[in-house]
Amino acid sequence: MAEEFDLIAEIREDQGKGASRRLRREGKVPAIIYGAGRPPRALAFDHNKVLRQLENESFYSSVLTIKVGEKAQPAILKDLQRHPARNLIMHMDLQRIVADEAIRMNVPLHFIGEEVAPGVKLGGGKVAHLMSDVEVTCLPKDLPEFIEVDVSELELDQMVHLSELKLPSGVEIPVLAQGPEHDQAVVSIHVIKARAVEAEESAEEETPGEGDDTEATDEKPDE
Repeated sequence: MAEEFDLIAEIREDQGKGASRRLRREGKVPAIIYGAGRPPRALAFDHNKVLRQLENESFYSSVLTIKVGEKAQPAILKDLQRHPARNLIMHMDLQRIVADEAIRMNVPLHFIGEEVAPGVKLGGGKVAHLMSDVEVTCLPKDLPEFIEVDVSELELDQMVHLSELKLPSGVEIPVLAQGPEHDQAVVSIHVIKARAVEAEESAEEETPGEGDDTEATDEKPDE
């Protein structure tokens, strides 16, 4: 089961862009929580505390405990908006969860055994991570922090596909139900071949014209 995180929230009554800007100036993150058959509720979190939590990779794929006063609500992070240039969280979307309802969540992939893979150690290949996370569906209690991808036996020019991942009990990859054409490659080992790049002939190396004994000039012909 994924690690749990506690977040202290405040109810916010004012909404809109102006209210959100005021919250950010006060060092807070505007957010909204929805789902579980209840109406959405606007919240605010301490920005610095959220920023510290985000340094932990597990935060993105864990059950979060949202505390408002004496009440607590389990939720998952569904969307996070960052400032394009500053280390600033602009907005958070949270989804309430209930124990007996399956959730969809993107879970990070952890690759192991790369150094000992035959395709690397004997074949001289390079490991290419084709995916960094995967969407899974499961009950909240079964949500994994990450999924391991073991490439220790991978030969040169071989791949690991979604259907070959070892999933924890109760965890499924929903895209695989759409057919074999959706069984995407997750990681591969190939030899990266360097291609010789031919230098283009520069304009200075081109002759003005065959059989022309006149001296070339920098003047361009009339178009």
